[in-house]
Amino acid sequence: MLRGFRIDGDKLAALTEAEALESAQWVDIHQPSPEEAETVQALGITLPSLADMEEIEISNRLYREGATEVLTVMLPGLDEEDRRTFGPVAFMLTPQRMLTVRYHAPRSFTTFPGHAALTAAGCGGPLHLFLGLIEEIVARIADLLEGVGRALDTASRELFEGENPEKILEQMLRNVGRRGEELANYRLSLLTLERALTTFSLNLPQKNGQGLRQVLKAHTRDIQALVVHADFLMGRVAHVTDVVLGMVNLEQSDANRTLSVVAVLFLPPTLVASVYGMNFEILPGVDQPHGYLIATGLMAGSALGTYLFFKWKGWL
Repeated sequence: MLRGFRIDGDKLAALTEAEALESAQWVDIHQPSPEEAETVQALGITLPSLADMEEIEISNRLYREGATEVLTVMLPGLDEEDRRTFGPVAFMLTPQRMLTVRYHAPRSFTTFPGHAALTAAGCGGPLHLFLGLIEEIVARIADLLEGVGRALDTASRELFEGENPEKILEQMLRNVGRRGEELANYRLSLLTLERALTTFSLNLPQKNGQGLRQVLKAHTRDIQALVVHADFLMGRVAHVTDVVLGMVNLEQSDANRTLSVVAVLFLPPTLVASVYGMNFEILPGVDQPHGYLIATGLMAGSALGTYLFFKWKGWL
């Protein structure tokens, strides 16, 4: 899917079908088809493939090709089935326009056209749009981090205040572990954004770029603060995980103790039954008319005595 936007005063406006793509200051390309790639190539720009964007080499993610600066970052978003995913997004900056290439759906790209006029950079040109979109992305990641924090608050409250059967603890452990994976992805997103902004600042023109540098510094400080917050949340995830595992161990210990007590309760009766089950001709009480009742009484008494002893020791 290919979307084009032009700067209309202090806001962004979507291109109409009658307007040519050359008039767009922002071209957003989502999962480009071969025909769409050819349309963009007519602007003199070759789109990177998903494999190129996923390459971990720094030269494949942050580079300059002629007048086009390419900055690739990793962002959270949704896949075609609306499931949470994590993938690369390439920002291609030229003197005339900004192009974004992505193969998943970060929410910021949907909300930014309506918020572009409200960003600190405004809609002065492609570089302004780039910093405005970065601001939207950083705000979205901040919201996601707050969501993780609220989820951890809920898990902690349920863990320390409610009753937690083993099945609930298992589900809680899965949820907290999933939050930890999300935090790792958000932190990686922030680090790639910070690295991209550092590269962008090196190529930012000195003339008429002072205002953009102030916005750039503010975005960098916001990203660094969010990295610290993500590290704090990772510590909370580790703490909650340790507590959940401790609760699981306590549940298992209680079950093992119950099984051990039951086994010991039946041990003396089993011993009595084993003695009277021996194949000897002479056994005490075998010839007595009440021998069966005597043996049964011994077994019941030994089990009761063991139970009372455990109760006295406080093991039950």
